[in-house]
Formats: sequence, C-alpha cells, structure tokens
Amino acid sequence: MSHTWGYGPHDGPSTWIESFPIADGLRQSPINIIPGQTSYDPSLKPLKLKYDPSNAMDILNNGHSFQVGFLDEADSSTLSGGPVSGTYRLKQFHFHWGARDDRGSEHTINGIKFPAELHLVHWNTKYPNFGEAASKPDGLAVVGVFLKGKQTPFANFDCKTVLPASLDYWTYDGSLTTPPLLESVTWIVLKEPISVSPAQMTKFRSLMFSGEGEAPCCMQDNFRPPQALKGRTVRRSFK
Repeated sequence: MSHTWGYGPHDGPSTWIESFPIADGLRQSPINIIPGQTSYDPSLKPLKLKYDPSNAMDILNNGHSFQVGFLDEADSSTLSGGPVSGTYRLKQFHFHWGARDDRGSEHTINGIKFPAELHLVHWNTKYPNFGEAASKPDGLAVVGVFLKGKQTPFANFDCKTVLPASLDYWTYDGSLTTPPLLESVTWIVLKEPISVSPAQMTKFRSLMFSGEGEAPCCMQDNFRPPQALKGRTVRRSFK
C-alpha cells in the first residue's frame, strides 16, 4: 500500500504520523543541535569521503526534492571513518530548501535555520543492497551539509564541490527525514556550511512539486521540522 505524503497543509510533516507511526519514535530526525550540549568524543575518527563524479547516474525531480542518483554496485563513491565502522556506498544526494533564505534546512543550530541543506545518503555494504540496509539500525549514514547564501556554483555535480574545507562534524543516531522515516541513520552533520548562489536558490525554488492528484506548485519549504531528542547524545569530532 503506497501512502502519499508531501509538505503541504494536508499531507505535510504534522500528518505523517497517521500513516507512519514511527514518526513519534525514539530516534527521529532532524534535530536542533545545541553545540553547548554536545559532547566531544576523542574516539571519533576523521571522515573519509571518496567520491567519483563519473558515478552520477541520473538527476531527477522526485516530486519531493531535487536528487542526483549514483551507481552503487562497486566501492567507487564511499564514506568510511567518522562514527561508522566499515564502508558505506553513496546512493544519492538531495536537497531541502525554503521559500526564503530564513528557512530551509532540516537540522538547526541553536534554533537557527539555514536556507538549504544537502543530504548525501550512503548505505552499509555489510548488507546486500540499499533496501535491506535501510531497515537496519546501522544500515545508513547520511552526511548533512548546510548551505548559506554566497557565490559558489556547483560544478557538474562533483560531490567534492559541495563539501566544505573542514569536515568537523556532529553525529547522532537518527532516522530518514522523509517517509517511511526509518530509524536506520547514523547522522553526520558538518559544522561548516558551504555557500550557494542566489541564482542556484532561485532554481531550486522554481522546481515543481508533483503530488498525486494535486495541482503542480513550486517546490519550496520541503523540510521536516526538528524532532525531540528523547535522551539521545549528540557527539562532536572537534574540541
């Protein structure tokens, strides 16, 4: 049975719990990160990100976001180190953004929102495929990158161009931020934002939502608000 969901008043995040009760689970994402309440963990390793732009397979408007899919049959675009053990393959990256620059990111820092947030979604290769990994507590690792307004055009969707110079990060156990909201994600939220041009933000905001049976409308405010921490610890890799 397929459920329709979106970001409007009748199908938006506040309604998702009706079809996806896990929406009120113990490790839901995103969250508001309060830096002063995070704990420095010296055992956290540096992130190792190896991305091959030639693996980019397709660019699509999936009706909820703008997404770039990657070939994931080999270990050519991977994440390792950081808070995870083993190798995670890049499956896709996508963006969340707001109608205006004062909102758009899913994670917030001290309650402050960024205009957009990039999610690089990886799956744990100890499982046979993405679908299997997505149902396991350690199945996925998502790198979240904040976007702020300045001039930096993306170059041919090479992931390296969408990563900041510093890979300092916060990490916590969380979930997918879109239905089915599975609690299978190790979140790695980078501290340093990247810059995005006003022209790029205008392009995002002119994309169209395409919900079933709905009139097309501009794709804006496609973010889930922060969820309760419910006793989870947020660790950081930097002092």
